[in-house]
Amino acid sequence: MTATITLPEKVEMKKTREGFGRALVALGEQDPRIVVLVGDLSESTMVHFFAEKFPERFIQVGVAEQNMCGIAAGLAAMGKIPFFSTYGAFASCRAADQIRVTVAYTNLNVKIAGAHGGISVGPDGATHQAMEEISIIRSIPNMSMIVPCDYWETYKATLAAAKHVGPVYIRFGREDVPVVTGEHTPFAFGRGEVFAEGRDLTLIACGVMVYEALRARETLATLGISARVVDLHTVKPIDRELIARSARETGAIVTAEEHQVNGGLGGAVAEVVVQQSPVPMELVAVQDRFGQSGKPAELMDAFGLRAKDIVVAAQKVMERKRARG
Repeated sequence: MTATITLPEKVEMKKTREGFGRALVALGEQDPRIVVLVGDLSESTMVHFFAEKFPERFIQVGVAEQNMCGIAAGLAAMGKIPFFSTYGAFASCRAADQIRVTVAYTNLNVKIAGAHGGISVGPDGATHQAMEEISIIRSIPNMSMIVPCDYWETYKATLAAAKHVGPVYIRFGREDVPVVTGEHTPFAFGRGEVFAEGRDLTLIACGVMVYEALRARETLATLGISARVVDLHTVKPIDRELIARSARETGAIVTAEEHQVNGGLGGAVAEVVVQQSPVPMELVAVQDRFGQSGKPAELMDAFGLRAKDIVVAAQKVMERKRARG
């Protein structure tokens, strides 16, 4: 499905984590089974909205992420729909064993919110800049994963996670990011959205890199290159049909993600491409290094996660496409 996105000269900026927090309140009003847990980060993850309205269904666990995962699993086993929230670095790494064995192995209906994902966390530095969650979480059986691109998509992803039966991990960031979708932009769990059509190559992105891909498309158009842009918000289950169709129709793919290059969105897309329709690919991501402290915008520049970096990758992949004839 195509949801044509045209970027204005000046885009609205809004936090993805606010979309998560606001969606929890909506869910709490609709379903008494919704319970929210947090690891001492109520305002950081914006679950304080839920806590203020439904204090009887809110649990402040403290700095004990592994224990919080176990509590959430117990609640799910008793028929509740628990969302546990913390920084992505703590959820995906510190509680990885509990997610794998206690939640995923038993296929419990636990929802995990990994906030402050990626390099754009900024001054908190490498220990808090979670850039490995996609590779960790998508490798675990029964787990699903959504990496929404903006406020509205995070809101919809949270609603979709609650509706889906089974464990779901939602990854979102800290800073204000461009709002590229709207309240009525299509969103379907497990299916990517074509945000712009193109014939020469496909840009596949998730998270804040969807905005960068749309900006890159504008630059590529001035160079005579027509780029399709795909918002692949659900990394698992991945939209294999859309990826394969884009590979066949455009003959080249560039992926873009605010994540390590190893095992992330690029790897997930490549697994589909190599099996169904092999074409030249380039991967725009963090190149196998830890983050560092700095202003979010400066770090996005320093780590090569901008539209201009996608443009360079697109030019490289077009050269390879032409060489193949």
